Amino acid sequence: MPAALLSERVGQRNVMSAAVMFYVGDGETLDKPVFLQFPPDPQLTGKRILVVDDVWDSGRTIVAVCERVRMVGGEPVTAVLHYKPTHSAYADVRPDYYAAEIAGWIQYPWDPKSLEKNAAEGASRCE
Repeated sequence: MPAALLSERVGQRNVMSAAVMFYVGDGETLDKPVFLQFPPDPQLTGKRILVVDDVWDSGRTIVAVCERVRMVGGEPVTAVLHYKPTHSAYADVRPDYYAAEIAGWIQYPWDPKSLEKNAAEGASRCE
């Protein structure tokens, strides 16, 4: 969900983004999540931070973000669209909020591979 829509829905105007890379392909991951962009520590310190992601698969990405928020004195709360409890690397940790529990791989429409596929299919349908 775009940040502006989420911000409007929860009535919060202060929205920050983080860019974390972990998946490099369908089910292929790096050894650990890599932080490409993250809000400055003073903006997190002493604040309750809603950490939102599309899916909790292994949970390693969102747990790494939460650890980083906690390290600077923030209090993370997690929300995901899809939670995969059978894939989670953390038996005692789960998202605070999620829309649905699932088991299989999800190809989201905003994923670059899906966008390319949808564009190609749309082009062939229009011809």
